[in-house]
Amino acid sequence: MLQHGKSLSEKAADDILAMIQIDHVFSEGEKLPNEIEFSERLRISRTTLREAIRILVAHGVVEIRRGKGTFVRKGIGRNGDVGLGELTEFPMDIRDLYEMRLIFEPQAAYYAAQRATGRELERILQYGRLEGELIRTHQDRTEAERAFHKSIAKATHNEFMNRLMPILYRALDRGVPISDAKEEMVQDTLHDHRAIMDFMEARDPEGAKTAMKLHILRAMRGFGIAGE
Repeated sequence: MLQHGKSLSEKAADDILAMIQIDHVFSEGEKLPNEIEFSERLRISRTTLREAIRILVAHGVVEIRRGKGTFVRKGIGRNGDVGLGELTEFPMDIRDLYEMRLIFEPQAAYYAAQRATGRELERILQYGRLEGELIRTHQDRTEAERAFHKSIAKATHNEFMNRLMPILYRALDRGVPISDAKEEMVQDTLHDHRAIMDFMEARDPEGAKTAMKLHILRAMRGFGIAGE
């Protein structure tokens, strides 16, 4: 939503947005905690929180209802699909979707490794670990994989990448059930995500970019899609 080189209030606004769109701590129409509780929870001053809320109001994420409190606006979309809705309805086959991932996500990993705040990096690692655990215990990992890749996109601090994610989700949603039926692809995902996380944690942009590219190419080969 915002550019890098941020003020404390802008960082707080991004944290709150991530709580809504990635962590799903707050749902559409839900009231946010009161000022004292929320500022303590975020470990920021009440002044910083007020400014963060103003930023989110300006971006149409939350609304202040006089005498009632601050609420997450309805209709913002859990995936943050703002302005690219037409593309999400455009018919694409799995090759189209994975080629789009190959074009955008390696560079997203590069910028995320450079720009992620400490909290954003921890969110990436958290969802990467969760997905690994879900794979090992043979549980549905679709939501965790979405959150992992969306956390990386958000950490780029590039608004276009965040708006593009609902389209890329279509590749994830179609790919996960297919890959889960192939043990080799499941193990590749575990290995590849671990490599991405390691490079992210080391703040190695080139390593993260290469690991993401190899991850997507490996998935394309697994699906029988020719990747160059």
